[in-house]
Amino acid sequence: MNIKQLGLFALLFAQAGLAQTTDEKLIAKAKKIHEKVITIDTHNDINVNNFTHDHNYTEDLDTQVNLPKMEEGNIDVSWLIVYTGQGDLDAEGYKKAYENAMEKFEAIHRLTEEIAPDEIGLATTSKEVRELVKQGKKVAMIGVENGYPIGTDINNVEKFYNMGARYMSLAHNGHSQLSDSNTGEADGKWLNNGLSDLGKEVIKEMNRLGIMIDVSHPSKEAIMQMFELSKAPLIASHSSARALCDHSRNLDDELLALFDKHGGVIQTVAFSSYVNTEKHEAFNAEKTKIYEAKAKNMGFEILSWGEVRELEDDEREAYIEKYKKLVADTAEEVEALKETISPVDVSDFVDHIDYLVEKVGIDQVGISSDFDGGGGIDGWNDASESFNVTLELVKRGYTEKEIAKLWGENLLRVLDEVEAVAKEIQKA
Repeated sequence: MNIKQLGLFALLFAQAGLAQTTDEKLIAKAKKIHEKVITIDTHNDINVNNFTHDHNYTEDLDTQVNLPKMEEGNIDVSWLIVYTGQGDLDAEGYKKAYENAMEKFEAIHRLTEEIAPDEIGLATTSKEVRELVKQGKKVAMIGVENGYPIGTDINNVEKFYNMGARYMSLAHNGHSQLSDSNTGEADGKWLNNGLSDLGKEVIKEMNRLGIMIDVSHPSKEAIMQMFELSKAPLIASHSSARALCDHSRNLDDELLALFDKHGGVIQTVAFSSYVNTEKHEAFNAEKTKIYEAKAKNMGFEILSWGEVRELEDDEREAYIEKYKKLVADTAEEVEALKETISPVDVSDFVDHIDYLVEKVGIDQVGISSDFDGGGGIDGWNDASESFNVTLELVKRGYTEKEIAKLWGENLLRVLDEVEAVAKEIQKA
């Protein structure tokens, strides 16, 4: 090796060492921030079978969220979701939906009051969140996904509030008696032309009580009407930017402008197909081939997530268990696939945060996963991997104060603002 070659080798070695030092500093900085700020994930679906005294979130279950995974990933607050799939708009449908909702409310209370009160507490205000975090406990909060269980009795809104609900969306996949859904875009068929008369009354009641209005899932027309009617700021509990990913579940620039004007917060969602549909579909096409080959050997039929959502509770739970086994059995093959085709990852997710911050400002953007509701991306596929989001934010130059806002402070501020509006309405 001549002198010139030795010099080049030394330069490359020095650069490699410098890069390693820089990475180590970034990681150390990110860890310090991640451990310090209050971290809130605003959308985690639940299965009531995981909330029994014999089988629950104190164990590291094969769920994307549980107490051990929250501890490992330094997630302080999980919004546990009272989700009800859209059914028939009749008395029988409403009764069944209400019973489903109450079962989930009761499951969350059972976890925080009977099963693990020393490890996790239920919060309904920002003050309670901060007190529980200060005590070293994890925090559960409750969001309602789909107002369908209200039926036609507006008094149920207050019942849900008294059970701990602090945000609610008025529709899910399919039009409800309260609001049209984003799914109407697929066929251009609408039921309410936005909000129904009852839906408009529910908006007023949510303002009166202090329940945040969630615009994730309702139609664009319904969302625009919510902005017009609501005296309190709105939230999107799990939505991303439509300009980056043209999916009806995301918010377009016109809706972002309304958030910019009226306040509120958009909780960017790590749902692969809402982050980058093209990358998602390309990777999933290859992953599906692996799954289908394995499923054939298992005698198992793979369904779309939409089809799974529509199954009866027992059928859905049985399907999910079989699907999780399939995923576990093919994990090595899927991991190897990443060497040839890129999945949607944390960088793609933070691209949406960047865009939303640019459009509406750092004070109106937050973070959500939709774990165990279909959410998850490469690098943040369960609560234990949450640090990777903070690391990517640090790499992009976000400050500790900004990261604190994104991870939780913005959401807590809006919760306070909604509560303040409710107090004023109640005084009047």
